This record gives sequence, C-alpha cells and structure tokens, in this order.
Amino acid sequence: MIKKETIDRITETALVEEVVGDFVQLKKRGTSFIGLCPFHNEKSPSFNVSPAKGIYKCFGCGKGGDSISFVMEHEKYSYPEALKYLAKKYNIEVDESEITPEYQAEVDKRESLYIISNYAAKFFESTMWESPSGQAIGLSYFRERGFRDDIIKKFELGYSPDEWTALHDKAIADGYRPEFLEETGLSVKNDSGKVYDRFRGRVMFPIHNFTGRIIGFGGRTLKTDKNVPKYVNSPESDIYHKSNVLYGLFQAKKAIRDVDNCYLVEGYADVLSVHQAGVQNVVAASGTSLTPEHVKIMARVTQNVTILFDGDAAGIKASLRGLDMILEEGLNAKVVLFPDGHDPDSYIQKLGSAAFKTHIELHQQDFIFFKTQILLKEAANDPIKKAAVIRDIIESIARIPDAIKASVFVRECSALLNVEERILIAELNNIKLTKLKKNYTRNQPDAETPQPATHSPQPEDESPLPIARGSLNEPDEAQEQELIRVLISYGDTLVNWDGMTDTYIGPYIITNLSDITFNNTLCQRIITYYHNEFDKGIMPSEKSMLHHPDKEIKNLAIALISSPYMLSANWYDMHHINVPDEKTNLKATIMGAIFHLKKKKIATMLAAKQKLLQAPNNPEQEQQLMQQYLQLKEVEKYISHYLGSVIIK
Repeated sequence: MIKKETIDRITETALVEEVVGDFVQLKKRGTSFIGLCPFHNEKSPSFNVSPAKGIYKCFGCGKGGDSISFVMEHEKYSYPEALKYLAKKYNIEVDESEITPEYQAEVDKRESLYIISNYAAKFFESTMWESPSGQAIGLSYFRERGFRDDIIKKFELGYSPDEWTALHDKAIADGYRPEFLEETGLSVKNDSGKVYDRFRGRVMFPIHNFTGRIIGFGGRTLKTDKNVPKYVNSPESDIYHKSNVLYGLFQAKKAIRDVDNCYLVEGYADVLSVHQAGVQNVVAASGTSLTPEHVKIMARVTQNVTILFDGDAAGIKASLRGLDMILEEGLNAKVVLFPDGHDPDSYIQKLGSAAFKTHIELHQQDFIFFKTQILLKEAANDPIKKAAVIRDIIESIARIPDAIKASVFVRECSALLNVEERILIAELNNIKLTKLKKNYTRNQPDAETPQPATHSPQPEDESPLPIARGSLNEPDEAQEQELIRVLISYGDTLVNWDGMTDTYIGPYIITNLSDITFNNTLCQRIITYYHNEFDKGIMPSEKSMLHHPDKEIKNLAIALISSPYMLSANWYDMHHINVPDEKTNLKATIMGAIFHLKKKKIATMLAAKQKLLQAPNNPEQEQQLMQQYLQLKEVEKYISHYLGSVIIK
C-alpha cells in the first residue's frame, strides 16, 4: 500500500484546478473556476472549482470532492490508481509498503489490461522499427504515405507481423496471462479453442485515453484482398469503449485549449497528416461514427468544433444526420469541405500544409448554412423536396439551446431558403412545442400504476449528497445543516469575544449544544466526531473536513461549504452597496446559528406540549404541562429577542 507520508505529499501538491483542468475547460470567475460538468449532461456551467478550498462541486448533479476523488470518478480509477496518476503528474516518487493480497486482487484485472495493452504497443512498435519485415512492410508504408519519423514515433505507430500467434507467443513467453490478451481483444479464441492474433499483418494505430494510457488499437491491412476488412479495431473491454474515445485527443488536448477550437476528421491518417501540417488541434472518432459521448468530450475542452469533410457527397449526407448532436450540445459548429476526391490527408499530401491551412481559413462556414446549401442543391427545383429541406433545417436549428443564436440562424436561413421569417419561426416553435409535449408525456407516471407517496431513496452510490438520506422535510433540518456549516468553516478559529479569554469557536459551539440531539444522523455523527477530537486535543480544520476519510462526512462538508453564488468584485463600484461578510461579525454568525437551531427545537417542543394540553388530562397533569409550556415560551421569547439583536447588528 502507498505510505501515508506519500499520500499526504500528493494531497498537498495536487492543485484541484490543474487536475480538473486537464479534463474540463475551466473559466475564471472571481476566486473560483467554472465549467461544464463532466459527470452529467448540461449546457450551462454549474461545475465549480475552488482552489482556495481544494475542492470541486457541481450544483447540477451534486458531485463533489477533491483532486483524488475527481480522478477516481472521472477515470474510474481505484484510490491507489488515482494516487499514482497524481504522483506521476507531479513527479512524486511513490513509496509503497507491502501490497496485501486483497489490494492486489482489487486492482489486478484493470491494471493488467492497461499493462498488456502497453506491452502490445511496444511489441508492434519495436517490430516495425527493428525487424526486417517490419521495416520493409510497416515502416515503408507509413513513409510512402508521407509521414515523417517524428510523427510516427509521436503516435507510437507499429506493425503486427503476418503470423498467426507472434504477439500471443511472445507475451506468454514473457509471463503475461492469456486471459488478458483475450479480454483486450489482442488474441482471439475460436470455437475449437485455437488462439490467434487479431491484428496480424496490419499496421497499428494505438488508441490512448485522455491521460495517455493505451487502451486499444486500430489495425489497417496492407493486402488488396477485398474479402479482408480494411480496418479492424479492438473490441469493447473494461478499459476501452469506442463511443467514449476520440483518437488523437491525448496529443491534441493542449492545442485545442490553446486555440479554443477542435478539428474533427474521419480517420487515423487524417489526424496524422493534419498534425504533421502543424495543426495539432485535431481528433477523429475511434472506430465508430460520431456519438453524443464524443461531443460531450469535445465540449469539455472547447465550445468550438470544425468538421473537416472530404468531397464524397454520399458520405457528407450520411454525416449530416448525426452532426445535429453537436448543435444540441450547444457547441459552435463550422464545416470545411475539401474538393471532390480529397480528404484532409490526401489534400495535404498533394498540395502541402500551407495550402491546407489557407483552404480552412477561406472555406469554413457555419454548419447550418453548409447543411442548407447541401440539401437545397440536392432538392433542385422539386417543391416537395424543398419543403422537406426547410423542415430538416428548422429541426436542426431547434436543437440549438441558445435562443439568440437560433434566431440569428432563422433570419439568415430565411434569405437562403427564400421563405418568410415568420413562417420559419412558426415551424420552429411548433417543433419545440411537440418536443416539450413528448418529454412531458414520457415523464408522466402511468395512470394505471399506483405511485408511492414519497420518492424512493436513491442507491447509496447514486445519491448526489449524503443529506438526501436525512430528511429536508424534518422540522430542524435546515438549522442543523447551517450549524454544521459554521462549525466546519470556523471551528478552528481563535476568537476573543469578552476581551479577556481566547476561545476556539469549535469547542464553544459543542459546549452550547450539550442539551441538543440532532435529528439528522449524519449531522449528529459530525458533532460526535468533533467532541471526540476535542477530547484528544485535536482541533479539526475546514481542510481536514473537506478531505475527511469518511466519504459521507467529506461529501456533506463539501455540499455545505460550496456555494453556486459569488459576489462580483465590482459590486460596490457598480452599486455602492456594502454587503456584509459573515466573517466581519463572527459572534453574530455563530450565535445566530446556535440560537436559530435552539429556536426550532423549542418550537417543536412547544407543538408537542400544545398537543398534549389538547388531550384529556387530570388537573395536576394539566397544570404541570402548562408550567412546562410557559417555561418554553419564556425561552423562546429570550431567543427571539437575541436573534432580533443579531439581525440589527
């Protein structure tokens, strides 16, 4: 296991904004950063990163945590895997104690798939560069295609020998287990039990995940036999899901962020050629057509996508049907069409990189206008086809979440289609209304199926916040949470309220709660935790609570400390209104939290006493209940008076 000293160093070194920024496009807002949440589908950013607190929080889906938990959640890593990833990122040497069998069993399978994939990539690469057949067939193919050696090495290209079990035999001889070769699809076992290499006789394109680990392969045959598929890709596995992977993204992500634009091409060779032309912000779908997941991945690093189409008319029309999802995600989509017979690769090889860059600058246009021109050309003078084109274009515009942007496209398309703008707007509204009705109908419960009176609880791992298991409908829930918030925020703060004695706020709060039991069990656990820590002479800090080893406590701390709202730095300059900070009068903040909770508890007790008074009682019982009731009313009056003075301050 990784030693605690190493874990502490990783935790202290890893900057949450840098770690999250490797995966999510973040924009500065005040002292924090915002971006689109990578854990759920959203078009307006609700994902907040706080460098000061070292945490992230999504106010849409509720996910939150620190650098380590982000890597675990995003990459589906175990805790040790996430620590090793961060250690590698920050060049921290990982010092491990003896690994237990339980730990080894937990991480072995997934890590073994990564290891065997990396081994295979090195095997293909060394075969191409070092063996006579690899140089004569694989390396010569890439060079004949015009790829420089630095590009070949950058993408770790290789060659799989044209032998039935070359990789399999070498891997087994080197101690790798056959089941991992089969799980990654590097080896295939037929019905008779015979094992053979999947990619034999092919040039190899390793596929990397976002962090650079090899997760799969694409293999291109060099044979002219039409019965042999031109490309073969790795099958789905625990580490490779083709709908979630963009080829070249690992090599392109920095350039995409730098220029704030992503070029989307069709194939592996296109990515290599465009990179070689000096344009590095380019990716391709990995062995499949574009998926919503691909679009979401691009949206995390940029809001601008440029699709580079080849000149094949049939291919363009087929692609148009799937590209509406780019608009639906709220991205700005542009299109560049290359002359008939050319794709980006062939255009660069024939005319050079300078001509390629010039062509992009001169011929890029908005996707909607491009689609309009393509479909109108196909419809010619046929009024029925033209009507279908108009409806198709408006359906695309209806997918754009930005109303202003959609209205601009309607106005421009009105001129292109030679149709009155009001007619297009009417059709647009009709499409949106139909969609809303469908969504409403789909979300309505079945009238014949009895519905429970309350929501079913979510599974523990799916619950966005631990407090969801407590009850926001419980009488004292909000006050309990507020008091826990101020305890976490200021518990280790030293104050001097009477001018004589220095006091820590945490013990002060705990002492004033000695007569209170929390309804929310998680809040009560935190109070008990603080009490036990104080007894040991330990003063928990806000940071220690935000990184608490108990996942439920940590998540609640993050949920309570995080806020989706932030006062602009220019607020006073604009409005000349001072908004008081709760830190400026900590006594009012702390006492307000304590007394608001006590007032709520008193109100609950009063209601209970009142109910008892309404029931039949003997005179002695009734007198006793009335005395208790009046005493509670006096306490309530005192608390109300104090809270009034707090508010005046």
